[in-house]
Amino acid sequence: MAKSALFRFFAVFILATIALTATTSISGLAQHALAQSPRVAPMPSEAARQAAQAKPAEFQVSNAPIPTRVLVQSPAETDAELQIICLFESAPENTLHGSLVEINEKLKGLLDKIRKPELFRGELGETILLVPPVGSLEAKKLLIIGLGDSENFTPQRMEFVGSIVYRESNRLGIAHPFFAPTILDGGVAKFNTGQVAERFYAGFLRAPRAEKMLKDAGASAGLVLRDLTFLAGPTHAADTQQALERVVANPPN
Repeated sequence: MAKSALFRFFAVFILATIALTATTSISGLAQHALAQSPRVAPMPSEAARQAAQAKPAEFQVSNAPIPTRVLVQSPAETDAELQIICLFESAPENTLHGSLVEINEKLKGLLDKIRKPELFRGELGETILLVPPVGSLEAKKLLIIGLGDSENFTPQRMEFVGSIVYRESNRLGIAHPFFAPTILDGGVAKFNTGQVAERFYAGFLRAPRAEKMLKDAGASAGLVLRDLTFLAGPTHAADTQQALERVVANPPN
């Protein structure tokens, strides 16, 4: 009986050892197969994909004396130190369109309220500076420049606007202004964006000459502006870039 019991004990022990060894081998094989399988990169989050898609396209202006880029973005959406737009004369026939409607809506109708003959006439060269309320525009400041009457508008007026953009940005201590001509959104479509951009940039690049002379004479605090972002719609960005580069190639007198 003792021999029989001893035999059964050894038989059970051997079977248990074999089972444990098999289990360990299977587990090891599974881990090895997992380690050898190709790793799948984690999918980017939906927020990351949307952020990449939302980044606006931009085009650098080659050899610009003041670093300049064309950015495909609405002036209603910019996160800038200073956003500059233009408005035609405050008259019933000069209605707002496109980005100007967006800006007006975000400001809860403030553009409509100030566009009165007794408040902001919109005469050529007239300016008004707004500090957008929290929760409206992302821009810290909004400068509006008057364009005068829309019926007799010509791109030559934009030379005056260009000089105002430079001087007002410098006076306000703004290093990186954003500018949108908003001519089309003001209701005037008989001139292409290249014509408008070209005349604007001529005036913009001419303005630093006087500022530098004043600085050298000790009559100015100095040149603050460092670069310019010119906003354009997706169908007008290339035309705008080419127009600005034509001015660089043939500097204004």
